[in-house]
Amino acid sequence: MSEASRETGNPWALRGMIIASVIVPLLVFGAGSWLAWRSTLWEADADVRGALAVSSEQITRVLDTHVLLGHRINDALAGLTDAEVTLREQALHEKLLAMIAGYSQVTAAVVLSADGHPLVASSRYPVDRTATFADRDYFRALRNAGETLQIGGVVYGRLTHEELFSVAVRRGAPGPTFAGAILIGVSPNYFRDFDETLFAGDTNYTAAVLRSDGTVLASYPELPNSSDAPQRDQWLLDAIARNPLGGRAEGRSSLDDTSRLIAYKALSSYPVIVMVGRSWSSVVLQWRDLMATHLIFGIPATLSLLLLSLLATQQWRRQHATLAQLRTEVERRELAEEALRQSQKMEAVGRLTGGIAHDFNNHLTVISSNIELMQRRMPPGSEALFKLADAAMSGVQRAATLTHRLLAFARQQPLDPEPLDLGRMVTGLSDLLRRTLGEDVAIETVLAGGLWQTRVDANQLENVLLNLAVNARDAMPHGGKLTIETANAHLDDAYAASRAEVTAGQYVMLAVTDTGMGMTPEVIERAFEPFFTTKPLGQGTGLGLSMVYGFIKQSGGHVAIYSEPGHGSTVKVYLPRFIRTEEKPPASRGVVRARPRGTGETILVVEDDEDVRHSSVEALRDMGYEVLEAGDAMDGVRLIVDHGGIDLLFTDVGLPGGVNGRALADAARSAQPGLRVLFTTGYTRNAILHNGVLDHDVHFIAKPFNLTALAAKIREVLDTPVDAPEGHVL
Repeated sequence: MSEASRETGNPWALRGMIIASVIVPLLVFGAGSWLAWRSTLWEADADVRGALAVSSEQITRVLDTHVLLGHRINDALAGLTDAEVTLREQALHEKLLAMIAGYSQVTAAVVLSADGHPLVASSRYPVDRTATFADRDYFRALRNAGETLQIGGVVYGRLTHEELFSVAVRRGAPGPTFAGAILIGVSPNYFRDFDETLFAGDTNYTAAVLRSDGTVLASYPELPNSSDAPQRDQWLLDAIARNPLGGRAEGRSSLDDTSRLIAYKALSSYPVIVMVGRSWSSVVLQWRDLMATHLIFGIPATLSLLLLSLLATQQWRRQHATLAQLRTEVERRELAEEALRQSQKMEAVGRLTGGIAHDFNNHLTVISSNIELMQRRMPPGSEALFKLADAAMSGVQRAATLTHRLLAFARQQPLDPEPLDLGRMVTGLSDLLRRTLGEDVAIETVLAGGLWQTRVDANQLENVLLNLAVNARDAMPHGGKLTIETANAHLDDAYAASRAEVTAGQYVMLAVTDTGMGMTPEVIERAFEPFFTTKPLGQGTGLGLSMVYGFIKQSGGHVAIYSEPGHGSTVKVYLPRFIRTEEKPPASRGVVRARPRGTGETILVVEDDEDVRHSSVEALRDMGYEVLEAGDAMDGVRLIVDHGGIDLLFTDVGLPGGVNGRALADAARSAQPGLRVLFTTGYTRNAILHNGVLDHDVHFIAKPFNLTALAAKIREVLDTPVDAPEGHVL
């Protein structure tokens, strides 16, 4: 199994184990519950069927006894007419008492005439002959239908004055002649007491004796509403109708609204149905008690299994978190090492290019100054020489542009940052961009509302936008669309952690997107390296993106490239948000006049490069200034002390002997307070910069410079009042 499989498999295996530790016991418990329920139901069914067999046997015996008693009474009355029975009432009364004395379930014995009037009764002497039983259903059935045996419903006895039901047998010999009836009264309490003993007083059980038409003759427990009207359980009648001989049923009684499991049986010898039932609540309670014993052992076992699974999962998570932290640390170190290697490479290239640019700028300064001096001293009519000098000067300017880009990449160019609104800058450059890119490139600007300000060198940022636009145009040789977008952005800690030299915080974003050919990941990785280009020979120096990279980094920002081959490219520039603390009036820029001349002011030129110093001295003298010169700081200090009256110190920043131009200026101002100073260099030093930004009190002109710019700058510095705030940079 691969590492990825193990990483993804282990969590699922552990989750599966946790789920199984719950699901499996639940399934087992569910299956056990179902089996326990089936077992409980089977036991309840067996219970009621067993009770039904006992109760049926008992009721059959009781009815057999009553019928036999009725026949014995009939035999004792054989041959006696109604009148004879009346005459012998007292003797027959005592005889009836003797005959029923051994039967506790018999409440009374009554002999009826054919018209339903009592002739003799065991319960009373003399009998009330005005009473009649002709309205009883069982009497009518014996008289009219010729039945030999009938069972009456539960009534309040007219002679006994107690609740009973009657077993009625036909009086006399068999035949069509109806001679009357013999009634044997049966107390329902007898059956109720028997069932109470059978069920040990448990009211969860129920038993009943029903007539074939459903009329309740006796019940245990006693029905809640006792009345003269016959009581019938419709739900039970429906069950009997489906299976008249007997069976099993489940449902809710219509008499007491209790759900029961019942078993019933129709007696074969009598029109009687015996029913035994058990409440569903007792069945469920029995099942719950059974399941409780399982839960006593099952719950602790399940919780133990779940706890073990959770402990295993927690242990795995700790191990996984440790491994993930280790992997993250390894990745972070790899990123840091890669960033360090890239930083060291760029730093080494930056030092190399910065040193080359410094020396090269000195040479270009010499060449540029001498060409200009030659142009000024050429006699009239030297058009051919003027063309040659112009061509040479054009080459010097192109070389100066290259060195400028090299210094920008090396982050050694002096910057003059100021609060800037990117939206206004983009709007102001729109016309220039359209002229530069041509008609084949459509330009669209998407400027965010409420855009934050940034603090940056505006001229350099304009060069950045122009470089990016020109690169985008070159990536769209057949035309396309260029989108320039501004927006507020926040680079969070996660983004900063994955990229070197990026600080989390609020930024203003400038994005340039083209629809060109796009770049491969290999090209993106090297895009910011100086002299790296994918353009054909002679069509690019490879310094455009390098200059962008160096300037943005020097300005405290971040630049990123997003591109895919065939899908265009997007370069996003992030510059730190600037929050203005106080309003300052913008520094007024002097008007550059064409080669302004001096009025005899004295200028001290301190330059260690002899050729540069000679060119600068000649140029300044040609402009009408008195010039002193020195090759190092110590000579410069001696000249200031000895000569005095110097109007301007024009010094290189980098000087030999351990004393730089800034230290020289400080010493000169100590000797001559109010002395004006103009710095120059082809390679910036921290002496006049703080993180690449010029100090607030510094006048500076970068090498290589032309004589017109030098003359204007000299004049500007000389014309600035001594107590005025200084800080303008050309």
